[in-house]
Amino acid sequence: MANDNANVVYLIFDIETVVDGEIVSKVRYPGEGLSPHAARERFAKERMKSRGNDFIPHSYHIPVSIVVAKVAEDFSILDIVALDESECRPHILTKDFWQGWKAYACPAFVTFNGRGFDLPVMEAAAYRYGVSIAKWLLPHGPLHGQPRYRYNSGAHIDLYEMLTNFGAAPFHGGLNLAASLLGKPGKMDVSGSDVQSMYDEGKLSEINAYCRCDVLDTYFVFLRSRVLTGKITLEQENALVDKTKAWLEERAGDNLGYQKYLEYWGDWVNPWLDRT
Repeated sequence: MANDNANVVYLIFDIETVVDGEIVSKVRYPGEGLSPHAARERFAKERMKSRGNDFIPHSYHIPVSIVVAKVAEDFSILDIVALDESECRPHILTKDFWQGWKAYACPAFVTFNGRGFDLPVMEAAAYRYGVSIAKWLLPHGPLHGQPRYRYNSGAHIDLYEMLTNFGAAPFHGGLNLAASLLGKPGKMDVSGSDVQSMYDEGKLSEINAYCRCDVLDTYFVFLRSRVLTGKITLEQENALVDKTKAWLEERAGDNLGYQKYLEYWGDWVNPWLDRT
């Protein structure tokens, strides 16, 4: 994320993660000699039995893909990049993510449930790898001025928080539903639960492609949210959607993620148009 464009106002991002089985083995099952795979499997089964959900807490996760869309003040996409794309090294991903945000003068993050997962993972990764995130934490400033403060939408727009009224009413269906309501692909043939096995099989390009698709879904949900907040009109949103589709088509030739997204592309059915 080099500082090559001063017009970046928003950074829309998504991460894909895997569970660090070695640390699970060490922390959860000390002295038992469990392999990383066996430790992950055992912990997941225990979670399923006790909570009805086999998801392992974020504190055991490490990032293996980060895709960032750079967005201008007029809400158009300037670029979409996958960090450390060819190797997906967790420590490099972490450094590039935080230093890139700072290099762009700390634009507002835009996520879908980033408050509940993506940013806690990236904070924990900074801790693990010794990466300074002082501008994010602002430890000596007032709480309400800290970028990580929950209600500081100038630093982080969590679209899930917006749709749930900060957790007051669950938005069941998540990003998949939010994108599908707009005619966009949502979940296709890969889901987050597939990433661990894909990573174990060395399918880094496929993971990055999946992450790109999630970022695109998040971008289109973001556009609709700007209609709700009065930042753009519905007509302006439609124009931005058309512009983005053309942008993707220009770049789809050598990009697996864009190809997949366009294959499943759908248009929002506008009920305000006179179809008689």
